[in-house]
Amino acid sequence: MKYILITMMMVAAVLLVVGLRLALRTYLKFRGNRLVSCPETHQPAAVRVAAGKAALKATIGNEQLRLSECSRWPEREACGEECLAQIQEAPKACLVWTIINRWYQGQNCVYCHKPFGEIHWHDHPPALLDSERKTVEWNKVPAEKLQEVLGTHWPVCWSCHMAETFRREHRELVVDRPETPLRMSILK
Repeated sequence: MKYILITMMMVAAVLLVVGLRLALRTYLKFRGNRLVSCPETHQPAAVRVAAGKAALKATIGNEQLRLSECSRWPEREACGEECLAQIQEAPKACLVWTIINRWYQGQNCVYCHKPFGEIHWHDHPPALLDSERKTVEWNKVPAEKLQEVLGTHWPVCWSCHMAETFRREHRELVVDRPETPLRMSILK
């Protein structure tokens, strides 16, 4: 009797570990903001998958995705969520983070010309420079406008973004020196 109980406990523990592993894998696969093409309007839409619910359903073998947020809601909240097919087809490709990381790869900061390497979420986020020479962190841009903004803005590293923000907000504390080869001008 004791051996049967131990065997049943071991089987239950193995099933629990497998279920937790599957739930965690599903959650990590579908978490985060995503940029999809809305099937109705064919315009970019920022969405978020209900990753927690998908993870729970995956443990019982029913990996059914639903949206938890969409930039077109609440007006179109009753849509059929056909955009989920894009996410299931390429879950990493439509992640906002992946799009941003690819865009910065191989580019240089327009101020200091330092090349961008891999960007880390926990580190200082890079910024973007608009045509009016105002910097803004990329994560302050609404995700549905991200593709448009990336086509019209230039990359700026965190350090230069902080310096330019200080320069813009505290003009009275900044002393501008003439240009030298070491202190180059931006966008000649």
